[in-house]
Amino acid sequence: MRNSYLGELSAEFAGTMILILFGNAVVAQVVTASSDSPLGDHDSIAWAWGLGVTLGVYVAGRISGAHLNPAVTIALAAYQGFAWKKVAPFILAQTLGAFVAALIVRVTYSDLINKVDPNHTIATQGIFSTLPGNGGDGVSIPTAFLDQVVGTAILVFVIFALVNARNNPPMANLAPVVIGLLVVAIGMAWGANAGYAINPARDFGPRLASFITGYGTAFLDQNGNQYWWLPIVAPIIGGLVGGAFFKILIGRYLTADEDQLPQPVGREPAPEKQA
Repeated sequence: MRNSYLGELSAEFAGTMILILFGNAVVAQVVTASSDSPLGDHDSIAWAWGLGVTLGVYVAGRISGAHLNPAVTIALAAYQGFAWKKVAPFILAQTLGAFVAALIVRVTYSDLINKVDPNHTIATQGIFSTLPGNGGDGVSIPTAFLDQVVGTAILVFVIFALVNARNNPPMANLAPVVIGLLVVAIGMAWGANAGYAINPARDFGPRLASFITGYGTAFLDQNGNQYWWLPIVAPIIGGLVGGAFFKILIGRYLTADEDQLPQPVGREPAPEKQA
């Protein structure tokens, strides 16, 4: 079969890699730019992350459903019938894709990173992974945790609405665009407390890549606390919360006419017939 299980894992790897190539690189461009010649700001970061999601979904959507996010994969397994036996391999593929993409960004931007932060400190760690308050003061760990739960709940709730064929979603070829706009909106509205990771692979893969390439405190926050676990645990909880709210508030009231509509992005794809 052309659409094999290996193909699904390859698609998750490639789609997540595309997402992180744009996401990490735009932050690198903004962080390493000189103050007298800025190459972007928070809005450009939000837009590039959203466009990265859109392009990643277009890359992987036909083959794997383009989860690109362990929190989405787990929520799909819990509420939408995605096979639990595929959850761990999908998460591994997503994390590897994010890891490889971050290494590419790390090497490509190495000269500029070394110029502005030769000791590889918190000043540029945010290129690769998130921090409470984006590395500033005033945001506690509990607040950052809650922020990630809320942000990921919004993400999964709206994704479920967008890909549910019973809910008059955008046609399959436009769903990636709208999902990307959703991520832009989350970045613009929910980026202050914890950098809107909302995706364990997006945070842990690049965090690991930065650690092995010179960021000795990559797993810590700016206060020296172990922080790597928060953008993993909180988004998974948030995804389950968002999926549950969609099922309770919307899903159970939708009519069962999905067989007449095209298969949406995000579901486990139907196997293709051999020619």
